[in-house]
Order: sequence, then structure tokens, then C-alpha cells
Amino acid sequence: MTTLRGAFTALITPMNDDESVDFEGFRKLVRFQLESGISGLVPLGTTGETPTLDETTEEEKLIDIVMAEAKGKVPIILGAGSNCTKDAVKYVKRAKQKGADYALVVTPYYNKPNDEGIFRHFKACSEVGLPIIVYNIAGRTGKNISTPLLARIAELPNIAGVKEASGDVNQMMEVITTIKAKKPGFAVLSGDDALTLPLIALGGDGIISVVSNLAPKEVTALAKAALDGDYVTARSAHYTLLPAFKNAFIETNPVPIKAAMNMKGLPAGTLRLPLAPLSKENEPKVRAAFEAAGLL
Repeated sequence: MTTLRGAFTALITPMNDDESVDFEGFRKLVRFQLESGISGLVPLGTTGETPTLDETTEEEKLIDIVMAEAKGKVPIILGAGSNCTKDAVKYVKRAKQKGADYALVVTPYYNKPNDEGIFRHFKACSEVGLPIIVYNIAGRTGKNISTPLLARIAELPNIAGVKEASGDVNQMMEVITTIKAKKPGFAVLSGDDALTLPLIALGGDGIISVVSNLAPKEVTALAKAALDGDYVTARSAHYTLLPAFKNAFIETNPVPIKAAMNMKGLPAGTLRLPLAPLSKENEPKVRAAFEAAGLL
């Protein structure tokens, strides 16, 4: 199993004006990421608007593109989440069959299962035999995975780490001191760009980043400096990028990052309904923030 440390881009899915997938734009974006030294790629996550993608005509092709371009150069963490356990297992099997290194499995959303239901969901996914990254994001799913529950899940075979997007630094510290301390190979990755430096300083392993869609080199440099213990450099990078980190979430992700990428001339395009383009009042705020971060 590869070691997950550094910056991993939660890839957007570029769209044409008619909301069809821009597959060549996606290929260009993947190449841009690899050429910029990104630590790994995370296709078909929330940032990729996966709930609106067709499984066969779109998702399959996106997977094939990223696998062909990456060619084992960096780890691929393939989104495999669903609020239906049977479907999540199917997606983990697909990730394994396609040659992904990990599957990213989010807490079942909308259903709001109790702790036992969440545990059984991840148990079923873990039995496929592909390393699983647990994705904890209560703001999207309505359910927080508490540290005791995550500790129980972490004892299952093939549970390789967590994407921690609870936004709670205290919870992140609990995960590091109670789970990672016992299982050093258990990766603890931030799901919030602005918490990259704090989490690594506390003993975490990196970031699954949204902003790195536009700035893979810069986010990678921040993560690397922090992981190397060069906190002077990491702190400087953090505060330089902070305006972009904040404004990348001024509206629902991936609306602002797609807008910023379009401003930069990167393949992003429009969004697929029900997501709509960035509001006119927020366009100058996003532009100013990314300019202030030196990214536009």
C-alpha cells in the first residue's frame, strides 16, 4: 500500500456550455496536475459533481482517462460513495477493477443512519479488498463520525485513513492521538484547505484539496514544507494562500473554484444543474481573493 502524504487534488469535472462533460479538458487538467508535482488525484468526489454524472457514459470514461494519464505515477483515490450500501460496494469494486489505489467512501448521506448502520456500511465496503479512505463531512451528510466510531471502523481490514472535513480541530486531534497513535499507517488528511497547515502540525498527513485544482504546485509546496517541519516556509505559504482557501467556499463547492479556474483559463467550464454558476456579486470577491493569493 502506498503512503498517503502530501497534497491530493479533489478533481473538478470540466463541463461544456451545454453541461456535457469536457473529457479533453479533464485530460488536460490531469496532465497539468501531474506536471505540477501533485502527490495524488481524487476523481469522482463531491468536487467532481459526481451525483450528476452518468455511471457508464461519463464516470467510466473519466476513470479511464485519469488512470491512463497517471500510469502509476501518483496514488489515485477514486470516489466511491453512496447513501445506498449496495451501490457503494459496487463503486468500490469498480475502483478495484479499474486499478485505483484507494476508494474514498463518504458517510451515507440523507438517510442519517445510526452508528451501527455507519459501521456496517464501511464494513461492507472494506470487504471488497481495496484500501478505503473514510470521508467524514457532516456538513454534507448530516452525520458526524465520532472518534470512537471511527476507531471502531479503523479496526476493520482495508481501512487506510480518513478525510477529516468535520472542521473541528479538537476532533482531528482526537483522531491523531487515539487512532493514528496506535496505527501509524492510518492516514489523516484534511478536507479543508485552510486547515492543511494546522492538521499537519498536529501530526496529520496532508490535504485532499479543492484549491489545488488551480494551484497544485503552490498547495503541494505548502504541504511539503509542513511535512518537512519547515514551518517558517509553510506558515508563509499558508497566509499567502489563505484568501483563496477562504473564498473557494464562499458558495457551494465546486462553484467558486470553477469560476476561479475559468478566470485563469484552465479547463473548468460551467456546472451541471442543480448547481448554478457563481453569483455576480461574488465574482469580484473570488477574483480579488485569488489575485491576493498570487494565483491569478
